[in-house]
Formats: sequence, structure tokens, C-alpha cells
Amino acid sequence: MSSSNQTLPMYFILSGISNVPEMQLPIFLLVLLTYLLTLGGNMTIFLLVCLDDHLHTPMYFFLCNLSILDMSSSTVTMHRVFSSFITADTKISFWACMVQMYFFASFTSDELLLLTIMSYDRYMAICRPLHYHTVMCLKFCSKLTAICWAIGFLQVLPLVVMLSNITCFRTIEINHFFCDIMPLIRLPCRNISVLELYNFINGLILAILPFFLTFIPYIFIVIAILKIRSSTGRRKTFYTCSSHLTVIILLYTSLVCQYLQPESTSDQGSSKLYSLFNTAAVPLLNPLIYSLKNKDVKEALKRRRRLIS
Repeated sequence: MSSSNQTLPMYFILSGISNVPEMQLPIFLLVLLTYLLTLGGNMTIFLLVCLDDHLHTPMYFFLCNLSILDMSSSTVTMHRVFSSFITADTKISFWACMVQMYFFASFTSDELLLLTIMSYDRYMAICRPLHYHTVMCLKFCSKLTAICWAIGFLQVLPLVVMLSNITCFRTIEINHFFCDIMPLIRLPCRNISVLELYNFINGLILAILPFFLTFIPYIFIVIAILKIRSSTGRRKTFYTCSSHLTVIILLYTSLVCQYLQPESTSDQGSSKLYSLFNTAAVPLLNPLIYSLKNKDVKEALKRRRRLIS
């Protein structure tokens, strides 16, 4: 679409994960397998938490919400990859693109906020154990989670509204496999300084701020662990938050690689790779991390197996 054609586009064209024809089938099969494993792993965690009374604790309540977010985030991006491969149609309508961008950005923000709450939960469990069950009751945890979901969905809305009101786009081709914020922001042909400023402020508030709020409790957790005289006690205490810490590092590392590359040096191929890792691999690894490193989850799985057999 030329810059002279200043009308709202009916659709965008997604370039996909790879432009190499020979790679289409292997990539499709790999992504499909990853997606199915993601659904299976997160659904297992979700059902275990719902069905096993031993997992009805604040940490597993948050983990249940994390599983829902992982399944939702992966589905909202991967369904387009599957559809394009099966139908050979790489077009996505303008409004479908806006909806996909809105939900993916919302789910990502929700996950960052939820991990922040989970960090506070670990702080209370380790540094304030006597007050833990009083403070982290189900009602309080439900309110915190509801606030996270609401903030995640509301904060992206102005960005989507601003983008949907733009009528001049330099091209309808998006060099990505789904409608992400950064590729879309680069498409308008008129001045978008307000849009870029809002996106920058939004990133500071709902990415940088949660980052610091997530890791600050771990400063106090580390101090509390170092005060434990027994080396065995220190290892056991750290082990209770190691899964959460691993997920945090994994998610923030993938987001930094995906969004904070300098534009002058960033390669779109590597950007797609980081996006694929964030949308396909991270949601798969989260349930694996919590199940393989968590004694309670493994025992709950054993109890379910005994009941089934």
C-alpha cells in the first residue's frame, strides 16, 4: 500500500515465521507439538490445583492463574500460525489484527503483574511466616488477582484505540507471524509521537516497574535465607521460591531480547525467534519448571494416578 492511499486497510499480510518454503512444514510440526504440550502441561497444573485439596494455597492459586494466562497467550498467537499454514492465507483483517494485539499485550501485562504478586507471596511465606495465613487469605489473593487482570486489560486499550484510528499506513505487510505492538507501531506513515510516547510510558509502568517490584522482595528473602544457620535449612528455604525465580528470569530475559533490541542493529529474523520463544517455549517451560522442581505438584500427580488406577 503506498503512502498516497490514506484509507483504513481492510487487512494486513503476515510474513510468517520463515520465508523459506522447505522450512514451513518442519516449523509447523514443531510449533504444533509445542502448543499441544503447552496446553497439556498447563491444563494438568490447572486441574491439579482445582481438584487436589493439598494445593488449595495462595501460591498454587496464583499458579493456576499463570497457567490460564500461558494457555491464553499461546493460543491467541499460535492459532494464526496454524490457520495460515493450513489455508495458505497469510491475510488477517484489520480488526482481527487489533484484537490479537490487544489480547496478547494484555495477557503479557497480566503475567508480569501476577509474577509480582507471587514474589510478594514468597516474601510473606519466608520473611513473615507467622502472618502469612492471616494476610494471604483466599479473599485477599482473589482481590489481588482480579486487580492484575483488570489492569492488564485496561492499560492496553488506549494503545489499541489510537492505532485503530490511524488511516495512513506505509504498507500492509507485517514482517512477523502475529500482530505484535512494535511491528504495528512502525507502519503508520504520519507522525505517531503520541503513540510512541504512550507505548514508552506504558512499558515503564507495566514492565520496568513490575520488574523492580518483583525482585525487591527477593532482596529481603536472600537476607532472611542468609540468617538461617543450617545449610540444609537455607537450601530448603531457597528451594521453595526457586521455581518462581526461574520463571521470572526466563520471562524477563525473553521480553528483553524481544522488545529492547536497538532498532539500528536489530534483525527481524532474530526478533521473530525471540517472539517464538516467548509465545511458544516459555508457556511450555513454566508448567515443566513447577512440576519438575516442586514436591507438592509431584505428590499431587501421584495421588491422581492412584485414584485413576
